[in-house]
Amino acid sequence: MSKHAFRVVGLALALGAAGAAFGQARTPMGAEAGANAAGTIPAWTGGIVKPQPGHVAGGHYADPFKADKPQFTITGANADQYKAQLSPGQYAMLKKYPTWKMVVYPTRRSAAYPKAVYDETVGNAGKAKLSQGGNGVVGVRGGIPFPAPKDGLEAIWNTVLRYRGDTYLTKWAQAAVTRDGGYTPVAFDYEYDFHYGNLTKPAGEREENKLANFLQSTTAPARLAGQILLVHETVDQVKEPRSAWTYNPGQRRVRLAPQVAHDNPGTAADGLRTSDDFGMWNGSTERYDWKLVGKQEIYVPYNSYKISGNEVKMADVLKPGHVNPDLARYELHRVWVVEATLKQGTSHIYKKRVFYIDEDSWMVLVVDKYDARDELWRVAEQHSIVFADVPMAYATLEVHHDLQSGRYIAMGLRNEEPKVYEPVKRDKADFTPSGLRGVGTR
Repeated sequence: MSKHAFRVVGLALALGAAGAAFGQARTPMGAEAGANAAGTIPAWTGGIVKPQPGHVAGGHYADPFKADKPQFTITGANADQYKAQLSPGQYAMLKKYPTWKMVVYPTRRSAAYPKAVYDETVGNAGKAKLSQGGNGVVGVRGGIPFPAPKDGLEAIWNTVLRYRGDTYLTKWAQAAVTRDGGYTPVAFDYEYDFHYGNLTKPAGEREENKLANFLQSTTAPARLAGQILLVHETVDQVKEPRSAWTYNPGQRRVRLAPQVAHDNPGTAADGLRTSDDFGMWNGSTERYDWKLVGKQEIYVPYNSYKISGNEVKMADVLKPGHVNPDLARYELHRVWVVEATLKQGTSHIYKKRVFYIDEDSWMVLVVDKYDARDELWRVAEQHSIVFADVPMAYATLEVHHDLQSGRYIAMGLRNEEPKVYEPVKRDKADFTPSGLRGVGTR
């Protein structure tokens, strides 16, 4: 047996049944445990499960890879040399913007999750099933439902149902940036109350078909402050579709918000993203046919501590045409490639979307989006870090570029926030339409 094989066996034993259930070749999340043939992607050895010394609970995370040096830089001039490891959207970005580049660092397979998530993932074997028509999942209440996906629907539901914490508050801003670099930040308080996969909520409080309660409160600018969005997201959307409500402080009224879905415009996004763009993908899968293309090795934003951290300001991040490439970090990773094509008889502004999903975390890291003419229209990238004291790989800066207008929207800007993740205690009544008026007084 090789040294590498011994290493993987040892890892499986250390993680208990979670690792062993997938055998020596798989991690507890279903990823390939070993290195790639070229040695440019290392073996997974457990990820980051401990924050850097001096970390303050809830605060920004120090970069564990700060000493890493760039290996090379991809630009429009040498993009053809790396085209096989780029998405078409990334290649188009490099060709469109002379100022955009991808600074490539050593690959660090840092993703990690609590052992309970691994155990639930293993326990899902043979239990998880797609609901009728594929618009939801049944039979499981936590973990990755399909760690070895057979089709595109299973893969996209893995990303929707990945572990993203329990019940917590996070604050961040978004900016719709003009061609010349101008923007007005829009600030939000977000509360997430996960039921699927929640590790702190007693079993009796985890609603059977509830994915999460989601509360978005706009805090700035003044003309938008006080607007609130409440969403009840479900796991089996055939049995029970999403419900949403909005509260307008001027009218002091709560209204149903069925428009918070599909290709309706996102909140204060200047038309630069759709509702189902949020988080790179969310909501009903019913308007698309989903194809699992396979695995690919591409350069993706990863371990993005610098661009997401508090050592830089929002103005350092936001530049004309794109975010500051000197602050971004790219690494070579294996991703699942999933193609979503609009079904006949349905409508959406995107005729096709191609998702590039990290094998270690099930996060969507890149999306190429095509218009009705089959032309590449928008390109999205999601930067992430590991919240090591949880632990969990977690999305930070999310950027949607519009190649046709030359504009983009950046979301998840936490650079100037003192806290990035604050567990909170909430009652069921806090996430009801009747409770919306009291949200602003917390």
